[in-house]
Amino acid sequence: MHTRRLGKTGFQIGDVGLGTWAIGGSWGQVTEEAALDTLRAALDAGVTFLDTADVYGDGRSERLIRTVLEERGRPEEVKVATKAGRGLDPHVAAGYDYRHLAAFARGSLDNLGVETLDLLQLHCPPTDVYRADTAFEALERMRREGMIRHYGVSVETVEEADLSLEHEGVATVQIIYNMFRLKPADAFFASARQHDVGVIVRVPLASGLLSGKMTRERHFDADDHRAFNRHGEAFDVGETFSGVDFETGLAAADELKALVPEGFTLAQLALRWVLMHPAVSVVIPGARRPDQVRDNVGASEMPALPPVAMQRVREIYDAHIRASVHGRW
Repeated sequence: MHTRRLGKTGFQIGDVGLGTWAIGGSWGQVTEEAALDTLRAALDAGVTFLDTADVYGDGRSERLIRTVLEERGRPEEVKVATKAGRGLDPHVAAGYDYRHLAAFARGSLDNLGVETLDLLQLHCPPTDVYRADTAFEALERMRREGMIRHYGVSVETVEEADLSLEHEGVATVQIIYNMFRLKPADAFFASARQHDVGVIVRVPLASGLLSGKMTRERHFDADDHRAFNRHGEAFDVGETFSGVDFETGLAAADELKALVPEGFTLAQLALRWVLMHPAVSVVIPGARRPDQVRDNVGASEMPALPPVAMQRVREIYDAHIRASVHGRW
């Protein structure tokens, strides 16, 4: 596992981490034992960055992480990033204040069994949150009080990512970036490097479209967001298949398969493509089984992609995807 620096946090972490939304909820049923085995497999494979949130299974994901880390004696090199804010009801900008954020953080501290959170991220708040200082002053206060070591944001749009850089204390930005979502590389990544802000890439496999295993006949359980959020019924549609029409995404993925080197998978190609950008600190694919984790981690050792492959990815994006997503997020 190759390592990279996570911006101004100074953390040195493996470049392939693990996103734990899938073992928390909204991706179909995952048993507790399967979830624990997935986390164990990640640590065995050298993963040192785990991303979670207080709303993933109402704290389930955080509690599972606690169990596995306690089994391992809480290895110092493993960093856990969690998120707060989506538990607000209603989910409005005014709720992103010290009272609410500190309460959410205390819940995460309890779930994870720690005294200080390594990294707390605002969880895709309304855009107006970035245009004010309230939330960031609250995070600074929480840092001074020892509740958190560092703080960052998880954003839906490049506009929000750019706005977050205006707040000096922001150490990381989590954003969707994949072969179906190229916009962050236009200018934001360069700005993030200039501000020494770590970039955490989520949804790198476009909710499985870039796994190479999806078919038109694929059935999704009723409690899987790929069934109930196809049109943004529950949250931003960009979180489901990166906002790409399912049939369109399958067609584009079929063309991308021609770029996969012998001995590798489309998922590994997609992850290695993300890691080709030097601004990316870590990519956090999700997984529900140990074999998925091991396949994902293999991308860290995959050779660099040649320029012809990088150009072909852009051509496929321009032909199939750009018109429907580039201006939206």
